[in-house]
Amino acid sequence: MSWIKERLGWSEVVAKGRRAIWRPLLAEFIGNMFLNLLGCASVVVLNETGSSSNLLISLTFGLVLASVVQVVCHVSGGHINPAVTIAMMVTSNITIIKGVLYIVVQCLGSVVGSAILRALTPVNLGGNLGMTTVHHMLDPLQGFGMEFFLGFLLLFVIFAVCDPHRDDVKGSAPLAIGLAVAACHFSAINYTGSSINPARTFGSAVVSGIWDNQWVYWLGPILGGIAAALIYKHCLAAPAPTSRSQGDTDYSPVRVEEKEMKSLTKDDNAA
Repeated sequence: MSWIKERLGWSEVVAKGRRAIWRPLLAEFIGNMFLNLLGCASVVVLNETGSSSNLLISLTFGLVLASVVQVVCHVSGGHINPAVTIAMMVTSNITIIKGVLYIVVQCLGSVVGSAILRALTPVNLGGNLGMTTVHHMLDPLQGFGMEFFLGFLLLFVIFAVCDPHRDDVKGSAPLAIGLAVAACHFSAINYTGSSINPARTFGSAVVSGIWDNQWVYWLGPILGGIAAALIYKHCLAAPAPTSRSQGDTDYSPVRVEEKEMKSLTKDDNAA
């Protein structure tokens, strides 16, 4: 029974002070609000004949996500995506109740972001306000496949850069995640609009009224994210320091350089 209570995470819901649940929920809400507001704004063209470039859209979504994750990751973990939250739930990195609440506020934040964008955009312009749609030459199953692999890549990157036992990762984890999102957009905008995020598409759907193939944008990234999370955790995760023996001979450029330097130092001393 105690194990069930721990997995549900009721204690986190009733926590107070700095651990109060409203803090990470607010962070996830704000993060998704800005993702839909600023990300989808890059799709809007304020004239009747022009169109936004894939380069602009891809970089905007990637940079907005990297910025938001950098701000809120210490509060909520910087999920900003139900696919990320569900993958974290499956791998026991977040409790069930907290994860469900994350998904609710992520969707609410996305709706608010898209609603603000609608209010700031002329009624006769803006098109579908960045709503993701499966290309008319693809069938929904092909769209699902593309979103599956986009979700897979995103969660693969997230689990890799956030692996607590890796000592070879340098640089900014939020930037790496943002670049992964940008890469996904570069490759898949013409296929599905490159959602990778069920909440992002849900928010746009609520405001635009376009609900075609909504299941593609939920099942695709979520199932792809779960697959990536499980593969990384059980096959590719770095071992904990206590499990590394002193005689560990796994190849590492850093270790090789250290051994060579020690050998050279000994030779110099002997001379």
